[in-house]
Amino acid sequence: MTTIDRRGALKRGAALAGAAALPLGVPALVQAQDDSIRIGHITPRTGFLGQAGEQGFRAATLAVEEANAAGGVLGRRIELVAEDSVNPATAVNKAQKLIERDKVICLIGEVSSASALAIAEQAARAKLPFFNTGSNSDALRGQNCNRYLFHIEGSNTMYTKTIGTWQKQKNLIKGARWYFLTADYAFGHDLFRVSSRFLAENGGIVLANDMVPTNTADYSSYILKLRSLKPDYVYLNLAGVDQTTFLKQYREYNLPFPLTGGVMDTISFWAAGLENLSGTWQSLWYHGIANKDAQAFSRRFLAKYKLPPDNQAWGDYVGVRIALQTIAETRRTDAASIVQHLEKGATFDLLKDRKGMFRPWDHQLLQEMYVVQVKDKARSKDKWDIFDVIEAVPGPKDSFEVIQPTQAENPCRMT
Repeated sequence: MTTIDRRGALKRGAALAGAAALPLGVPALVQAQDDSIRIGHITPRTGFLGQAGEQGFRAATLAVEEANAAGGVLGRRIELVAEDSVNPATAVNKAQKLIERDKVICLIGEVSSASALAIAEQAARAKLPFFNTGSNSDALRGQNCNRYLFHIEGSNTMYTKTIGTWQKQKNLIKGARWYFLTADYAFGHDLFRVSSRFLAENGGIVLANDMVPTNTADYSSYILKLRSLKPDYVYLNLAGVDQTTFLKQYREYNLPFPLTGGVMDTISFWAAGLENLSGTWQSLWYHGIANKDAQAFSRRFLAKYKLPPDNQAWGDYVGVRIALQTIAETRRTDAASIVQHLEKGATFDLLKDRKGMFRPWDHQLLQEMYVVQVKDKARSKDKWDIFDVIEAVPGPKDSFEVIQPTQAENPCRMT
């Protein structure tokens, strides 16, 4: 367990003076330590998703430090109690500890969809809000939805429709032949279902889909298979270090088939190196977007951790800010007040050009996403500068619903 609180935070107040202030309306001083508001943070910080989870922990830590340096919330300091959820069984135990022993007011985090489901069940049983910042499965927003589960991370449908909407506009789908590589667990199964459906509905042809075990070390058999199939596109539905491993090995074969996919994790692409990257992808957030608040956050994160924030870091940072803004606006910390406030259309600054809000019937955060293209290495400023941002989807005048699953596609029924 890691606990982050106000100790030493005020000493860093000058360094944090440039931080974007939360609209908390709090007094300048924070009350005594035993009156703290405890937030539970839970992500996998080891294992094949550990890189992303560690980024989430760093960002949540930064958000709490900034809030405490600005005076806390309602005159009370914020304490982050963090746990490593390396697998679903561990996630259950850690969630129970945070809820029952640490008495947190909400849970924030996760990357694995399987672990997120396990955590969500514990949160629902305890009637405690859980802000999912990294799990994509549509099932979490669908048949497994519950009144206490809110999604800052985009769903698989959102990722699929973001890149798919752009590909459709560019006439890249109809008649094109696609080869899929899919992670063989809940996240991947769900992502293949929604992505292959979208392509088929728009005239694409699915040549084959191979299910890949997590932590696969050798992709040569898959690469040789796709070489013989000669697809028009290779569509990746992989996660974590599996994205990194495939990208490195695919480059070694120097094949001409363009890469794209149902999801992209920036930190996994960083690990592969720009020289091994290609293709057009989608991202929930990217540190290179032209938004002054996003740029300011990226500078603060870079100064503290010596690397930029990725999309997972963005999710956990925004998750903490949303929870604290909700407490400040309701002046309450009980679950019922938090849930009701979020369901009634409260809006939040997401470090993007458009503010977001939660859809009341499935609790998905409505927001824009981005189509990104791998950058020419000659134009890259540093090893993290790997993408050109092509466009936001939906566009500035379009409804957020453009990339959302419809109620016909989503079986969520809140109780």
